[in-house]
Amino acid sequence: MFPHSVMALKFCIFSIRANSRSAITSMKPGSRMCSEMSLQTCWRGARAVHSGVIKFVNVILVLILLSGLPARAAEPLPLPASTPWDVAALSKTPTHKWLKEDSPVKSLTYRGLPYKGKPTSVFAYYASPTSFGIKADKSGKFPTLVLVHGGGGKAFPQWVELWAKRGYAAIAMDHSGRGPDGKRLPDGGPEQGHEQKFATIDEPLENQWSYHAVANVLLAHSLVRSFEEVDVERTGVTGISWGGYLTCIVAGVDARFKFAMPVYGCGFLRDNSAWRDSEFGKMSALQSDKWHTLWDPSQYLASARMPVAFLNGTNDFAYPMDSYAKSCALVRTEKNYSIQLKMRHGHVFDFPEFFVFADQYLKKGTPMPVVSRPALNDGKISTKVVSSTKILTARLHFTTGPHKKNSTRPWTTRDLTLAGNRIEGDGPPDDATAWYVEVTDERKAVASSEVMTR
Repeated sequence: MFPHSVMALKFCIFSIRANSRSAITSMKPGSRMCSEMSLQTCWRGARAVHSGVIKFVNVILVLILLSGLPARAAEPLPLPASTPWDVAALSKTPTHKWLKEDSPVKSLTYRGLPYKGKPTSVFAYYASPTSFGIKADKSGKFPTLVLVHGGGGKAFPQWVELWAKRGYAAIAMDHSGRGPDGKRLPDGGPEQGHEQKFATIDEPLENQWSYHAVANVLLAHSLVRSFEEVDVERTGVTGISWGGYLTCIVAGVDARFKFAMPVYGCGFLRDNSAWRDSEFGKMSALQSDKWHTLWDPSQYLASARMPVAFLNGTNDFAYPMDSYAKSCALVRTEKNYSIQLKMRHGHVFDFPEFFVFADQYLKKGTPMPVVSRPALNDGKISTKVVSSTKILTARLHFTTGPHKKNSTRPWTTRDLTLAGNRIEGDGPPDDATAWYVEVTDERKAVASSEVMTR
């Protein structure tokens, strides 16, 4: 039985016990009250209810058990007491100044947090679909994305243009204290080098890159929400590489977003990542613990209150599959996965999955297929896929290589049998260190199960 099905069972039974007339209308998985009750207690109450209601609920339970749909496993956790950001202050609209307004992609600066005791400005690009001849829907407003660049990157004008042409207002901010010409702003924040990210751990918070970078994202979100054409009920955040790292943190910190899509980035960086030896290896145990507590996404992912779509490649040089799997497991809300074989590492992409996920949550578009957690028994693998689109292929990917060599370890692919919504076939060998199930639909969108690791 799937964990979410167990939760649905507990809730249904509790609802019956409490009020037979409202039992049907109140069936919403995720009740904390029911989850804290024992199944025995719930069943005792259920036996006292009219048999007709029992029969109806049994039908509902069968449908739940057969659905294979993922659902919330538990309530999101509150932010840890060590959270360094003043979320309430960052949720207020920052002052801003337009630099260029006479082009489809506009540029501006907004007020950031003080750096080394001095005020800062953050540079950003903004684009609206109206600049590209796209009209808003009946609401007169557009869904909106906050775009977070990766290490060595910058605020990319082509990135906001890409999304604006797809009907999204979009803002992309800089995280290196620089302007549109790549030169340092007179009042720019910290650079984005490894020194600013790691070596400043003993300095005040305002001198550290992650502190400013996360704040810059929240402030950009607060700013764009003040624009008349932005639908504040339809905003999402996505980031690539170090931007994915930031997106993981922001997902837990900023509950105003309706979905988050980190690409590559994850937590548990000191356990295994591109910086495990080069940066964390230089730290004392105390410094490593401090960095992990303040800046590692693993501290914040469990507080995410919106759906999270995870995108990564099997052989990413920076964010390996073991750390990635542990990070994904922390999220307690709805999760989607697109783990792709040897997906390249870059800055701006137009892969179909990016747009399908965004449309799904912000435009009520046709959702991505959902692959349930695979089961492995006697060398055979089985799982389910739920999809509104035709599934063309189902495959198993696995590797026997060590996690420490994530970027170079080979992967093996096996075709799986697809019968209705069931996926079956030979499983990975006993010495597999990571494996997952992948499906491709008629849109050529790639969805996957969570990554299983050993």
